[in-house]
Amino acid sequence: MGINLPFFDLPFFASLLLLLAVARFFGEIMERFKQPAMIGEILAGIILGPSILNIIHRTEDLKVISELGVFLLIIIAGLEINFEDILKSLKGRNIIISLLAFFVPFLSGFFIGRYYNLNEMATIFIGLCIAITALPVSIRILMDFGKLNTPLGQKIISVAIFDDIIALTILGIILDLKDVEPTLTNISKTVLFTILKLSSFIILIIASYSLIKRVSQKKNFMEDKLNYILGLLKGKESLSALFFVFVLIFATITESIGLHFIIGAFFASMLISKEFVGKKHLSTIHNTTNGMAMGFLAPIFFAGIGLEFQFSSITDFGILTTIILVSFISKIVGGFIGSKLAKLDNKTSFAIGIGLNGRGIMELVIANIAYKAGIISIEIFSMLVIMGVFTTICTPLLLKKAFSLVEK
Repeated sequence: MGINLPFFDLPFFASLLLLLAVARFFGEIMERFKQPAMIGEILAGIILGPSILNIIHRTEDLKVISELGVFLLIIIAGLEINFEDILKSLKGRNIIISLLAFFVPFLSGFFIGRYYNLNEMATIFIGLCIAITALPVSIRILMDFGKLNTPLGQKIISVAIFDDIIALTILGIILDLKDVEPTLTNISKTVLFTILKLSSFIILIIASYSLIKRVSQKKNFMEDKLNYILGLLKGKESLSALFFVFVLIFATITESIGLHFIIGAFFASMLISKEFVGKKHLSTIHNTTNGMAMGFLAPIFFAGIGLEFQFSSITDFGILTTIILVSFISKIVGGFIGSKLAKLDNKTSFAIGIGLNGRGIMELVIANIAYKAGIISIEIFSMLVIMGVFTTICTPLLLKKAFSLVEK
């Protein structure tokens, strides 16, 4: 229950200023303890919001800024992925690890929902949030340890990429199903239609990738063309504008066919590589996007999650405890079994399972979408926030130990 302090109706920019300043302050503290800044930013929202001080409520204006934060976070996740890495994750025994690391936790989450008699949609979303791995969090943790480019680090990343893509695919199907009358015929038709839409979009992405790859084989061809176009344009930050136009085209396509905009943004940003636009241009795009996201929009998004979070809404601590335990154990078990089937040793298999356990950004984005769509209640949403934060905090601590065991 929040402290019963009076709620002052602060002007929008005063709310924004306070939210950003407190979010960055707590984010900085978390960074100093080697934890993702998002944990401190969520904490800032909880403190300032209805749960404790009741100074700021989540207005429509703040929601719009949060949506832009989601958009940029997804772009950053996509920029971290090379299309070649996806193809690697589908080759040989990697596919076994990817499938089990996703479906063991997904089914575990599904059974939690069925055991506690939650509705079908909430049940599937719990499974989805438990199954996902936050690729940006995994990359950040591995970079901090200096292990990103090791064989084990690359294996963790390739599995995380595959799991995120499966999760976004299922997300598209669920959002299409939410307004459908739950009969077998209606559900079958909707699922088939959504898969058809997704397949069409993926064909477009593959065709775009093939064209980009062909163009990229001509050394500096696209980079030279870009330099020519940028030379003609007099406006500042023209490269960033062209990049966002490119991403928004794909986001608009997915929205216009009834899929969530993050699917288009995610896949479009994956198409941008240093081979395509050049190392210098890619670095500029990275810096601009990271600056806008991490400096302003992402802290507001995560603080907004804190504003929505209501600890007082959690009445069933049995479900909360089960979700946390099952999410933590099932991801490690899925990664471990998949790795063993892929003929890896025990220590490496265990390290992969732990490395996939940080939910962080992606899980919170998906939980937020589900809550806004009315698919999950505020209670389930608050539980999923706690689960995402808990697994993200534990992952670097355990992964450091796992790496040291593997190296021994």
